[in-house]
Amino acid sequence: MSKVKFAVIGAGLIGPRHARTVAADPDAELVAIVDPMPGGAKLASELSTAHYKSIADLVASPDKPDAAIICTPNHTHVPVATELSDAGINILIEKPFSTDIPSGKNLLEHLGKTGVTALVGHHRRFNPYMVAAKKIVDSGKIGTIIAINGIWTLYKPDDYFQPPTEWRQSSTGGVILINMIHEVDLLHYLLGPILTVHAEKAISRRGFVAEEGAALTFRFKSGVVGTFVIADNVPSPYNFESGTGENPTIPKTGADFYRIFGTEAALSVPDMSIWSHEGVKTWLSPFKKETYPVQDAVPFELQVRHFIKAIRGQEKPNCTAQAGLAALMVCEAIRTALDNNSTETLEPYEL
Repeated sequence: MSKVKFAVIGAGLIGPRHARTVAADPDAELVAIVDPMPGGAKLASELSTAHYKSIADLVASPDKPDAAIICTPNHTHVPVATELSDAGINILIEKPFSTDIPSGKNLLEHLGKTGVTALVGHHRRFNPYMVAAKKIVDSGKIGTIIAINGIWTLYKPDDYFQPPTEWRQSSTGGVILINMIHEVDLLHYLLGPILTVHAEKAISRRGFVAEEGAALTFRFKSGVVGTFVIADNVPSPYNFESGTGENPTIPKTGADFYRIFGTEAALSVPDMSIWSHEGVKTWLSPFKKETYPVQDAVPFELQVRHFIKAIRGQEKPNCTAQAGLAALMVCEAIRTALDNNSTETLEPYEL
């Protein structure tokens, strides 16, 4: 079977990581980097692949790919995805799927017409700790899920918000669309659709338009309730990246960021400890702790392998365009709740 030809669109923060992942996959061939900035040419040279300044140039070239990974700024995702899918190129869209619901719905409809395979880059679904958590929750091992508590807190340096990524200061950036959207997708992955959200805005330190944090409460369609604290302006080991060690640039701490409470036991992630009572289930009984085994793997690599299999028709997309839009819908409800200090009810949606 021939290799799947890939292009990576955008050579900013996440593009190089995707490009190197593709280049290392035995079933993939990196044929091009597309970026008008000097970093695009530099990355292409490093990886010995072609460089183009625009998607139009790529599509008209001998290097037209079978698939592309979209790593451009958030507000460009919809037009870039539209242009690529119009050319019959399968796409993996880095989150968020779009920056507003109307354009996201239009893109979803458009992708349905083009028939290309579309995957949304919520790569954490492939993280071994989350795969293990999903298996534990679905198995009934901790009983019926009653509640979940989540944390994503760390400190982003000033240069994170400087040119050429100053868009992170704007309404299309911020901790909700950049970071909480990943957490919402994981909550969907573990527990299904969310019905209501309430939000309290955290103290702002930078003075940007973009929000810096919030305290959130959720109610899921299943009846599960949840709380979440998110902030990007505090030093903290309690976040997905630090906990799992997934991002090699962020020191691993192993600190827990999810606690899931069932009728039979409680689960903490990523230490994967399952706490239950010995003998009679009562607060007077001593606890026993079981640690669920997890084998390390690189989620970006697993995501590319899955994308290739989805293109070949060997697997159904794990995180569909519909799921990507659903995560955005919840984040939009969070932002509305933040602005109004309100509780927002979402329209029913599919995952």
